[in-house]
Amino acid sequence: MKLILIFVSLITITSAAMTFTLGAHETACFGVFTEKPRTAISYYFAVQSGGSFDIDFSIKNPRGEIVDSDTKQRQGDFVFNADLPGEYMLCFNNGMSTYADKVIDFEIKAENEDETKEFRANMPAQPNAKPMAHVESMGKTVDRIDQQLDGLLRTIQYYKTRNNRNQATVKSTESRIYYFSIFEVLLMVGMAGLQITVVQLFFKGSRKQLV
Repeated sequence: MKLILIFVSLITITSAAMTFTLGAHETACFGVFTEKPRTAISYYFAVQSGGSFDIDFSIKNPRGEIVDSDTKQRQGDFVFNADLPGEYMLCFNNGMSTYADKVIDFEIKAENEDETKEFRANMPAQPNAKPMAHVESMGKTVDRIDQQLDGLLRTIQYYKTRNNRNQATVKSTESRIYYFSIFEVLLMVGMAGLQITVVQLFFKGSRKQLV
């Protein structure tokens, strides 16, 4: 079994989105490092193609304890609080597949409210600055817009996943119809040949009886 390790550090970035291919009998692990506790980490993944569009996954905290795990999941969208500072590992396992590779859309996003509050508290005072209430109202509006954009992104990803799966179903159906048609033609040719052979043997047997 092959093991692929991919590390995403939250020291420099707070989100990452990618699409990768996971081969049969392979495991891919994504590491997310956070320095502060009580960090909300959200994951989203969806199997775009391959096999039955399912994958096994598990999440481990810095102590190696399993936070969440499940098998044969087509997609997942969930959030958990990183109570312990350190590295959290999300692993995808394609061990149940004998030959099919899986194409997986994957996204990590972390939100640290403490850092946001600290940043707002340390904002320098401006001589012509608006009242703090207006600034907080603008911040709440920005947060709502961000949440709506996240919801829109999830909807787009959902339709993308459904489209890929429907295309895979159509291709699979076309392939089955094609091979079934070939089998039907070969069966008809074989039956015709068998009938000709039976007729020839019948007439040969009749001629021998006449002689």
